[in-house]
Formats: sequence, C-alpha cells, structure tokens
Amino acid sequence: MSRTHKTEELLGIGPDSTLDPSIRAFRTVLTLAQRLRYAMDERLRADGLTTQQAALITVVAAAGKPSLAEAAAALGSTHQNVAQIVAALVRKDLLQVEPDPADKRRKLLATTNHNAAYWKQRDKDDFAAVADWFGDLTPAELETFCTLAGRVLTRLDQ
Repeated sequence: MSRTHKTEELLGIGPDSTLDPSIRAFRTVLTLAQRLRYAMDERLRADGLTTQQAALITVVAAAGKPSLAEAAAALGSTHQNVAQIVAALVRKDLLQVEPDPADKRRKLLATTNHNAAYWKQRDKDDFAAVADWFGDLTPAELETFCTLAGRVLTRLDQ
C-alpha cells in the first residue's frame, strides 16, 4: 500500500471519504501542507535551512524592512517563534536587524547581500521542483486552487 493511500485511509480523505466535506478539506490541506513543508525542508537541509526560515526571508524581502511583529503577523506565527528564526538567520548572514530610524526601540529586519547571492544561485532549481510537485494540475486548476485557498485564508482573517 502506498504512503498516499495509507494516509488517505487513516485520515478518511480519499475519494471514497464519508467525512463532512469541510473536515475532509481541512485534513487534505493539512496533509498537503505537511508534505510540501517536508519536501522543501529536504531540499534546504544540506544548506542548514528550513522552509520556515525561507518563508521568513520571503516575507522580509517582499515587505522591505518589516518589524519583527509585522513579520510574525505575515507568517501567522508568534513574536517569540519569529525571533528565534531571525536569530538563526542572522548567524547565517541571511538577515540583519537594524534599528528603526523613527523609533530606536523598534527593530527592523532586512535581507543581506549574502542572502541575495544565495537565493540567486538556488531559486531556479527550487522553482522547478515546486512546479514539478504541482505538475499534475493544469494552469487553470492551479488558478482555481489558489483562488479557493485564498478565500479560506480571507475567512480565517475575519
């Protein structure tokens, strides 16, 4: 029995599921998220990184120079958890912590030149791997998937 079939059977998420559709969807998304995180962790492990660390770097790069609280909110995580991730990324010279010029008590996060060089050399292969993971879905199905997941995310924010 394949791992996927065994998981579907144990969680009741396969095509023959008798679960309430919302419970089946929740379990399916949770299983998918766990598997995707594990797969990306495997890709990053040789460089001593995790998917969670990469997600924080993505948030910081996209936001410019967010505060720790802003980064934690964007990740849906706690201040304490993100502070631990920041400390690890500072040691790896992928992030830096700077004082906010407007409020010296507040700290801002920024990516480093080393970070930019690191991701430049690996993004192409990582993007190809992610595309492969979703390779059984058409572009239209991917758009629908993102739209539906986005609606659930919006609902959770309400």
